[in-house]
Amino acid sequence: MSGAGHALSLQGVTKRYGDFVAVRDASLEVESGQFLTLLGPSGSGKTTILMVIAGFVEPSAGRVLLDGRDITALPPERRNFGMVFQGYALFPHMSVAENVAFPLRVRRMGRAERDAKVRAALDLVQLDRFADRKPAQLSGGQQQRVALARALVFDPALLLLDEPLSALDKKLRAELQEELKALHRRVGRTFINVTHDQEEALSLSDRIAILNHGRLIQMGTPESLYERPATRFVADFLGKSNFIEGEAEAVPEGFALRRGAARVLASGALPAGRAVLSLRPEKIALLPEGAAEDNVVEGHIGAWSYLGTGYAITVATPDLGDLRVHLPAWRAPVAPREGLPVRLGWSRDAAVAVEEDAA
Repeated sequence: MSGAGHALSLQGVTKRYGDFVAVRDASLEVESGQFLTLLGPSGSGKTTILMVIAGFVEPSAGRVLLDGRDITALPPERRNFGMVFQGYALFPHMSVAENVAFPLRVRRMGRAERDAKVRAALDLVQLDRFADRKPAQLSGGQQQRVALARALVFDPALLLLDEPLSALDKKLRAELQEELKALHRRVGRTFINVTHDQEEALSLSDRIAILNHGRLIQMGTPESLYERPATRFVADFLGKSNFIEGEAEAVPEGFALRRGAARVLASGALPAGRAVLSLRPEKIALLPEGAAEDNVVEGHIGAWSYLGTGYAITVATPDLGDLRVHLPAWRAPVAPREGLPVRLGWSRDAAVAVEEDAA
């Protein structure tokens, strides 16, 4: 079942519906064997891009290339792409094996070869014992695996995934994320996934393309997008972030941001004039008395929540406003309570300058 992946390229893809622009001039490259996630809020254009790739939606402008070959005008049935939909779209009257075999029947494959491929596909998703059951006799997670087996059984050039885990509860979704990632490694094919779930995107993907209002905002590895977001939207959508605004000035080894009486040190190139810093909550520490750090501010706890693995704390500060802080619960330096005075500290490379989002 494993095989070589295929490279995909979108060049200036735009999709209009009358006066409404669902996707605007989107260009991206997906390398062979890569797991790419299209991530964004509702209405960002991610599903429209997936449908353009699948061939179900014709772009108003731009091209879709597979291994350098223009497939923009190719109908869906000739693209040889596998697809897993949000609701799985299994045939309720067919057994698991018959569901998986359906794409091979359409392709008029001989019975012996078809049965062998179905067995291999079910073994790949660990459902060989359930071949004779109907979909209604399976759990949601098992149905999702049947849909994956059906999408992979005919050796597709690409596997397209339209929010395949969204119907599952949180615990099962986390388990199937691990299985899907392992499946991608085993089959070695190019996967393109659509989701609005940030944790799912970070967990599964080799690269993530973040979209908003039909525009591709930033694309990169999960680590690069999380650690070095280009815009305020990316920093805010992919995880949580504090934003500190002020006037930037040059200092040795980076720059400083002035806000009121506070002076926040940061690393990197000097922004021009007024700037915005993104500072992740988990990069802020509660400092014991006398401890030093590049940046130190004092405040008091305004609110807090226990999350199991950690505490989400809001600290009110005189010059920087409310700062969100995430502390590991295990051996936390303080027992949070409202009104408790605290000292916060972070290194100059913890914050990154981001651009304001275009209107």
